[in-house]
Amino acid sequence: MKPRLVLIAVTFVLVCFGLLMIYSASSVTALTSSALGNDPAYYVKRQLKAIVVGLAVAVFLARADYRAFAKDFLRYIWLATVLLLLLIFTPFAGSDAYGASRWISLAGFTLQPSEFAKITIILTGANLAERYLDERSIDLRHFLGLLALGVGLPLILILKQPDKGSTIIAGVTLLIMAYLAGFDRRVVLGLAVLAVLAALYLSLGDAYSRQRVMTMLDPWDDYYGSGYQLIQGFYAFGSGGLFGVGLGFSRQKYSYLPMAHNDFIFAVIGEELGYVGALGMLAGFAIFAWAGFRIAKYAPDLTGRLIAAGCTSLIVFQMLVNVCGVIGIMPLTGKPIPFVSYGGSTIMSCLMLVGLMVSVSSRSVLPETVHDENRRSWRMADGEDDDGGFSLVGTPTPRSARRSGDDGTSPRGGFRVYDGGPTTKAIRPSSSRPPVGRVTTDSSGRRRIDLGPSATERLRGSRGGRGSSDRRNGS
Repeated sequence: MKPRLVLIAVTFVLVCFGLLMIYSASSVTALTSSALGNDPAYYVKRQLKAIVVGLAVAVFLARADYRAFAKDFLRYIWLATVLLLLLIFTPFAGSDAYGASRWISLAGFTLQPSEFAKITIILTGANLAERYLDERSIDLRHFLGLLALGVGLPLILILKQPDKGSTIIAGVTLLIMAYLAGFDRRVVLGLAVLAVLAALYLSLGDAYSRQRVMTMLDPWDDYYGSGYQLIQGFYAFGSGGLFGVGLGFSRQKYSYLPMAHNDFIFAVIGEELGYVGALGMLAGFAIFAWAGFRIAKYAPDLTGRLIAAGCTSLIVFQMLVNVCGVIGIMPLTGKPIPFVSYGGSTIMSCLMLVGLMVSVSSRSVLPETVHDENRRSWRMADGEDDDGGFSLVGTPTPRSARRSGDDGTSPRGGFRVYDGGPTTKAIRPSSSRPPVGRVTTDSSGRRRIDLGPSATERLRGSRGGRGSSDRRNGS
């Protein structure tokens, strides 16, 4: 239960931290916009609505059995995902923004299907891996065919939007799942090399993508053009220093830094909370990764292990893609930080991923230890526990029922001797008293054990010495 509780706690902290930073980064823009009702909390309110919906779905996924989604209902989930991805290209539902068609807009509600398609890709990959590696219900030819259809088709539709960032994130997640599933490392390494080559081709295949690479290498070459946003992010980090300028006191959010509450919220974090605050956010995701992979380690089957590892890898890698793009060591992809950046589809899909991880954790068991095996070997002594329970010390006796002898005359318990046990060497008596250790019976019928001289007699010494019997008699 420990990694599950840690996962829930760190998710709660990251979501609350995201709401705080969204309000700080967007309040000025929303306050000065008449189209947004001059409401400084406009984006926070929309984010809260998405969180409520995502949390409700996450609770449902956590309480349900993840195997039902990865096996029984997978085909329906896959068909719904493909249908949503196809709706993007229709003129009545698709919505274009920033040169890409990634959203569905119906009745004032906007949805980004690629965020939910990544969940379907994880479920499909985990299902096929278990059927091929564990169950052995499909051979290699069927595995590759189903993989091309179940995973390849959604990836192609995502890439067609184009959404190269989501394609790269999903591809890296699948490679991590393949490695953890136990595929041949040489095959996984070969696929990783092919993935890198494909990413380079996608990054240099068109003028728009090449410009992003050139901007990463030298943003100052086009200060007021393609490099403007990245440079303003650098200014934000430079102003923050070690501890930041203070929460809510960012200057770059005053219409200097575009998309401050979404793609570049990490720059606002660095400006207001400084280097320490930025590291704190990264530490939160590190704890999230520990809890997620711990859940994957103790998953009851291969499907659960791959689902937990895939969900964890996707969230953490997407965060790294955003952070590396904002600090200028990777081309910008436009992918937000999970739980922290503004985005309804992103926060809902991330909470759904957490719900699946909790479902895996709640159905997991720890490996048996030597202590568990020893406890299983314990047996109850005959007549020790009439209630059918387990006892190592016998049945407790109430104080009122305790007696010192068979006649019950004494209210205090005496010393009772039972037969058996190791035999002891007889001690030769040094006087007329019974040997030490011998059981005797007094006049009242009580059985006693002679324990030898009392402490007082031992301190007084032997006859004739210091403290002898003559001295006791006053001679």
